[in-house]
Amino acid sequence: MSKLLIADGFNEAIMGIVQRCGQEDVILYDADKVIEGLMNGDDLSYEEAVEYFEFNILGSWMGDATPAFFSKASFDELQEVMGDDLEDLL
Repeated sequence: MSKLLIADGFNEAIMGIVQRCGQEDVILYDADKVIEGLMNGDDLSYEEAVEYFEFNILGSWMGDATPAFFSKASFDELQEVMGDDLEDLL
């Protein structure tokens, strides 16, 4: 296993490690907890925290060891986002 990259200041949001076939393992963070940490630690509104997260954290590529971020979604929410593409997977 190579060195895992961490998102500084968000240890409480770590959920575990993502293992992927043929790829490096990466740390998995709970996106909601990261946003909550931005709101509490940086005194941002929810909207500001989401914008900061999406642009500065989720939008940062640091190579193959870039951390992953988990966002919970129901099947209906996935279907809304993916449309017919989700049906093709079933």
